[in-house]
Amino acid sequence: MCGVAGVFFRTATSVDTTVRIAGHMASALVHRGPDDGGQWIDRDVGIALIHRRLSILDLSPTGHQPMVSASGRFVLVFNGEIYNHLELRKELEREGVQAPLSGPLPEEEGVYAPWRGHSDTETLLAACERWGLEETLRRAVGMFAIALWDRAERQLHLARDRLGEKPLYYGWCRGGFVFASELKALRRFPGFDNPVDRNALAAYLRFLYVPEPWSIYQGIYKLEPGCRLTLTGEGVTNLPSAPPHAPMDARGLLLRRWWSLHRVTEAGNAAPLGDEVAAVSALEERLRESIRLQSVADVPLGAFLSGGVDSSTIVALMQSEAVAPVRTFTIGFEDAAYDEAIYARAIAHHLGTDHTELSVTPHETLDVIPQLPRIYDEPFADSSQIPTLLVCRQARRHVTVALSGDAGDELFGGYNRYLWVQRIWTKLAWMPWPVRQAAVRLILSRSVDRWDTLGAWLKIRVNLLGDKAHKLAEGLSGVHDLDDLYHNLVSEWKQPMTVVLGAREVSTLLAHRDEWPVLREPEHRMMYLDAMTYLPGDILCKVDRAAMAVSLETRAPFLDHRVVELAWRMPLAMKICGGVGKWPLRRILYKYVPRELIERPKQGFGIPLAEWLRGPLRDWAEDLLDERRLNDEGFLNPVPIRRYWREHLGRRRNRQHALWAVLMFQAWLEART
Repeated sequence: MCGVAGVFFRTATSVDTTVRIAGHMASALVHRGPDDGGQWIDRDVGIALIHRRLSILDLSPTGHQPMVSASGRFVLVFNGEIYNHLELRKELEREGVQAPLSGPLPEEEGVYAPWRGHSDTETLLAACERWGLEETLRRAVGMFAIALWDRAERQLHLARDRLGEKPLYYGWCRGGFVFASELKALRRFPGFDNPVDRNALAAYLRFLYVPEPWSIYQGIYKLEPGCRLTLTGEGVTNLPSAPPHAPMDARGLLLRRWWSLHRVTEAGNAAPLGDEVAAVSALEERLRESIRLQSVADVPLGAFLSGGVDSSTIVALMQSEAVAPVRTFTIGFEDAAYDEAIYARAIAHHLGTDHTELSVTPHETLDVIPQLPRIYDEPFADSSQIPTLLVCRQARRHVTVALSGDAGDELFGGYNRYLWVQRIWTKLAWMPWPVRQAAVRLILSRSVDRWDTLGAWLKIRVNLLGDKAHKLAEGLSGVHDLDDLYHNLVSEWKQPMTVVLGAREVSTLLAHRDEWPVLREPEHRMMYLDAMTYLPGDILCKVDRAAMAVSLETRAPFLDHRVVELAWRMPLAMKICGGVGKWPLRRILYKYVPRELIERPKQGFGIPLAEWLRGPLRDWAEDLLDERRLNDEGFLNPVPIRRYWREHLGRRRNRQHALWAVLMFQAWLEART
């Protein structure tokens, strides 16, 4: 895992200036790569490639980046891992590749010509030289953000992995084109003064993250998952008039999608698997292969274990393949409603892992909050970012690489909305519009606490029932079909343009139904949309920034694209059975872990944020939400914000997530001034 950055200047710039700028940008990414760093500068064109290295494979200098190809034509910086690089290397050997030029010849035994080391970077570069970038991307299994400079064609190529595990920002600012793994490196570019994008800010308040391809800054974008961008010198001076969406062919800029989840979902649904036993067996073998590949490292390796289905499945398969106990990590809280450590502990004991559990106090958890604006670089309001950072910090004391269970929900139907939305809509859709809206008002007229009390009395086994009842009611407000309901459920501020002054609604995938794949079941549509938006924008961003803040590499076996493609060949009835999601994973997991250790209501990875805002965080929040302050800053309308704050303090409504979004923007704004 590493950090990459680079600049492509509009006009000729001295080498000394370029070196100084590159050094400033690299220093902002040291946490992503504390082990080594390098720069490569083309004197004639005015381009610089920058790299910071966290050594995982080939710890020797032969893995140093930037790396130059054997012919001298290509220069590469790369963040991520190519898990099948040894297989690719064998193919290249059969075709007679030559070694890259950069780096000293190795002194250790066992490294043979034509390779100078055993890093995946060297393999990736040789593959680009032999097969071209697009074919190399198709053959690669891994997570990556790549910058490749073609010295012959004078073209800069940027590429991002299929599902968006590794981040890559790019854009235009005063003096040239810039790109980097994190925004903090771009802000080190001299004269960076790109203003806050108010439209992106409104989208952030809706979704609690800034969705691709936007960033919080005007003129700076995120390369979408599965996309590649090619830029020539002409493109450095030709700024696009609108946010770049694939496909785009503008003067000096080509943007296209090299891998499409849209095509994968339609192909999978067109050729579904019919034999459930065979499908589950194939999934287990595919997951085993993914875990074997992702367990290759020259540094200590472990796994996160929350006690849920996803992480438990990964750990169970890891342990079944391992000759020694797998290192596992979990985090516990004093509040029992948010503490899954007891479940993780039981599963770790049953599997025989080397388990480490960290129990944190509210004070320790609250101490993390001031660090969040620096870590996440742009406003980010998934409050599980706090326990995620804490468990990453804990794991990094023992290992350098940790496997996670991310994406199990999106692939196999794990979120509550997949289980309940269709059934609820079926029961309510027949109601005349006025009756349905009256039901919404009735639900919202009862406080969260009253719904929780009623649920306990009726013995309804749903965690945080009151919160979920209110969320559902708000989701039903003003909707006309099930897809509208989904859009409402994933929206926190339903009308963010009334909150952000001078903002317009950005056009996201959720609003363009004509761009969705043809999927009969609404659950599958929701799973596709989550995988395209929520997964890269929230889940993978959250884990990447938290892990990289402490120089920890995380890997997600479910995101091997062959696992993804197999999952989409499974009919919905194989994924959700009897109102229970992730059925194929449960079938696998029950072979290793007793069912009673797993079967419980889905909890999530959260914190008691609602009570913290009314208690220990109240003064901090009051300062950031001060009406005069909001007016002076000029970004947010204080009227709806103050109303939400009063409702939350008075326990009439639980506004924790909407308020957290505002607070994280305010804290980010304060940190950058």
